[in-house]
Amino acid sequence: MTASNKHQSSPNVGEISGDLLDWYDTHARKLPWRNPPGVARPKDPAWPYRVWLSEVMLQQTTVAAVKPYFAKFTETWPNVEALAAASEDDVMAAWAGLGYYSRARNLVKCAGEVAARGGFPSTEAELLKLPGLGAYTAAAIAAIAFGERAVVVDANVERVTARLFNITEPLPAARKAIRECADQITPDTRAGDFAQAMMDLGSSLCTTKAPKCLLCPLADHCAARKAGEPERLPIKPPKKAKPERIGTAYWIERGEGAAREVWLVKREGTGMLGGMRSLPDNGWSARQDGKDARPLSGKWRDLGAVRHTFTHAHLTLTLERYEGEQAPSGTGEWWPLDRLEDAGLPTLFAKAARLALAQD
Repeated sequence: MTASNKHQSSPNVGEISGDLLDWYDTHARKLPWRNPPGVARPKDPAWPYRVWLSEVMLQQTTVAAVKPYFAKFTETWPNVEALAAASEDDVMAAWAGLGYYSRARNLVKCAGEVAARGGFPSTEAELLKLPGLGAYTAAAIAAIAFGERAVVVDANVERVTARLFNITEPLPAARKAIRECADQITPDTRAGDFAQAMMDLGSSLCTTKAPKCLLCPLADHCAARKAGEPERLPIKPPKKAKPERIGTAYWIERGEGAAREVWLVKREGTGMLGGMRSLPDNGWSARQDGKDARPLSGKWRDLGAVRHTFTHAHLTLTLERYEGEQAPSGTGEWWPLDRLEDAGLPTLFAKAARLALAQD
């Protein structure tokens, strides 16, 4: 290691993978997309599909949030061929609430390519060529689904490695050194189990705050623990304040009783919540407040507002209800209120719908 990496090597690099895998064999989390420790790749042809689906879903999302979505997806589309044949609207609706909707659009594209080629490629290099698969996802699928040796680095692995090697250079500059060190300790065999063990260790013991060092199977190897300050690593840059945005959504309803319907539109395929059904709005985005005029002339009533946080901005969305006589024009659809959950509204507009319905 070079001095510029600003870390000291762990004195027992060769023992780390063995000690961690021994711990994982006993303490591995039981997850619906995971094989038990030490089990060879199953003969089920849908196994790489399940690994890929789970890894895409888990990007920037918690395990607890993903479990019900994974169960629904694999019940509805049990293999990549079934998903490739699905309509994008159905997939987007099933994804609603999981966030980062570009993942769902790429999911459909990737399924189509994989089905066309007859299955998933097994190498990291070929997996990287598929839509929506970055360095982490390609490495994870290669290791977990195909048993290939690949260096898998997510946020948990990043944290564990930074502490093991006492990498004090701040992120993101430290990522090169972290990857080099993760490469040192990744074994030639059981690379998939090793990657999942690192993830489990980071989520359960080597946590961001108050790491449980006394229970950690790698405590004796940890350079940051020997330095007396594991919790401060990795060093992250200060968070930038998110801008505050304001916008307006419009509730346009017709019918009575069981025949009540609300007017929904489909958002453009790119941009925030792209391709999703939603209420009409006034053109807000993460970059600017809403400015467009109301979609219909006549009387409107203020129903209140909902708050939502996106990756790049906070949004206060006011909801207005139409009480005029005009019918909406343009592209959209009347959706039955008694089936509104089936529309797959993203979380923001689901909040707005609940606000409207609560005032009936």
